[in-house]
Amino acid sequence: MENATLNDEYGYVKDSKVFLKGYLDFPDRQIGEVKRTEQEAIDYFKNRFVIVLNKVEQLEGEIDEALNKGSYLTKLIQLQRKLKGFDALGDFVPLLTRLEEKEEYLRELIEVNQLKNLEIKRALIEDVTAAAAIEDYAAATDQIQEIKAKWIRTGPVEKEYQDEVETKFQDILDNFFQRRRDYFDEQNRINQERIDEYERLIKITKTLSYSRDLDDAYSKARDVRNAWNNVGEVPPKRFFKVNKAYRHFLKLFYDKYNLAKGIEPKVRVDPRIVEQQKLLATAEQLLRQPDIIGASVEAKALLSQWKEIKIPFKLADKELAERFRMVCDKIFELSYLARVISRKYPAFDLKSEEEQLRTKHRELEWLAKREKSDLEFAIIEFDRTATGDPDIDKQAMGRINIQKRKVAMKERILSEFERKLKSITG
Repeated sequence: MENATLNDEYGYVKDSKVFLKGYLDFPDRQIGEVKRTEQEAIDYFKNRFVIVLNKVEQLEGEIDEALNKGSYLTKLIQLQRKLKGFDALGDFVPLLTRLEEKEEYLRELIEVNQLKNLEIKRALIEDVTAAAAIEDYAAATDQIQEIKAKWIRTGPVEKEYQDEVETKFQDILDNFFQRRRDYFDEQNRINQERIDEYERLIKITKTLSYSRDLDDAYSKARDVRNAWNNVGEVPPKRFFKVNKAYRHFLKLFYDKYNLAKGIEPKVRVDPRIVEQQKLLATAEQLLRQPDIIGASVEAKALLSQWKEIKIPFKLADKELAERFRMVCDKIFELSYLARVISRKYPAFDLKSEEEQLRTKHRELEWLAKREKSDLEFAIIEFDRTATGDPDIDKQAMGRINIQKRKVAMKERILSEFERKLKSITG
């Protein structure tokens, strides 16, 4: 500071260079040069001190407001380093002291949080161990995915324990998913063996219609049927395909056999299918009754009864189920439309038939547009949030399919209204 031509509380000018006075263990340091006058240079670097003052205050505010305060430790250390080399004139000591106090506070907080995180992760290791022992792989996978999500949301632990808990948790996951892969590989092998056996029996059944000895062929058909029933289960979709082929060729043979023997076959319908047929007939009657709102209440009861009828996949009548669902959907859509009409048009019954149809068409058209808009939004949202895992996305996809069905039924009813209007107006 000797030979300084201008002195200030925190710095000085010497040989046309601006120096910051040493503080703490830091020596005097050149921070700039005089461009015009010495006083302007001193004032410029004093004003620059406001920059670091604001940065410290801003960081303190962010830490105080943050939920995850520990995440600011790195940012704080970087600011400390920046302050020590920042070119400005001012009292750096209080700022550094404030940052040191904040650092100590964050480190203590992080240490407490890391201890809590260690407890949580050790508990999650116990949970995932129990889940991995569940024999039902679908249920086990659901639980493990939930535990894994909790693990990811849990913050870090102390470094000395980090490798231990991470390795232990990952080993359990790796072991489980390897066992699951092995299990499904074995299941696929078994399923393929069973499919191969089904196809072998189909080939035998196919040849029965060409047999000259029908009695012998009939005996073989009975043996094939017994063998078919003992093959074992395969995935429903795969069974549907082979069973369809088997039933087709078996029917060809029995038709030929019955014709040759003069037998009039009696068609046996599963009693559960008969019960479903009765429910469909009842639903169709409800659709025709004048009080469609009352009909919707009864239709809900029919739906509950339908769900209580448990039919194996291979025996289910898909066409019957689809017709029943469509009739119920139509009842619900017409019931909702009737409630809208009742609320908005108190004198609706006084309108002519044509006016009533036009009013129904107009209101349902608006409802259909709104439903389509909701469906488009749901699809966009699904595309944005879908995980790619069919099990996880199943519920959201189910809701979208229900919306699609509602839109399709509204459009179908609109077409019926339009046909009736044409017949009335000629």
